[in-house]
Amino acid sequence: MSPRRTTSNLGTLLAGVAAVALAAIAAGGCGGGGYGDSAATTSPTAASGHNATIGAASEGELGTILVDSKGRTLYLFGSDSRSKSTCLGACAGIWPPLRAAGKPTVSGRANTSLVGTTTRADGKPQVTYNGHPLYLYAGDEKAGDIRGQGLTDFGASWYVLSPGGQQVSSQASRSYGSTPGGA
Repeated sequence: MSPRRTTSNLGTLLAGVAAVALAAIAAGGCGGGGYGDSAATTSPTAASGHNATIGAASEGELGTILVDSKGRTLYLFGSDSRSKSTCLGACAGIWPPLRAAGKPTVSGRANTSLVGTTTRADGKPQVTYNGHPLYLYAGDEKAGDIRGQGLTDFGASWYVLSPGGQQVSSQASRSYGSTPGGA
């Protein structure tokens, strides 16, 4: 066997290995980015293993709004009909449902009697507040962000909720730009 032929075979082998590795990475990346109806959002449990807590935080112009146990803003979807989520598939990728492993706990000004759960199309529970299924927003990067407020994605508007369970329709004066992939 000549050295030239060995180098050619080695180059072909390396190119094939690289192609297989890239295909594996791409396939793994298509499985879900941490949002949506994947296992990453099936339970709002904290690292301690405790179920999620729904609380309230003051957001200036919007007043006091509902947040999860990590201070992330919770939203309602205008398309949902009383306790029935209509945000599925790609919608749930951008607006992950707040899941429940058991009855969520309540803190601060949130009202225990307004907290419940509903069963989603996948058969798993989602937390509700005053009958509204609750969602997080992928565009909120940290506790206190309200980037989803008033957006129209997937056919309806998204709003934060007051501790009384009503949508807060006012807009914050700060603007964050567009949604990360809403339709």
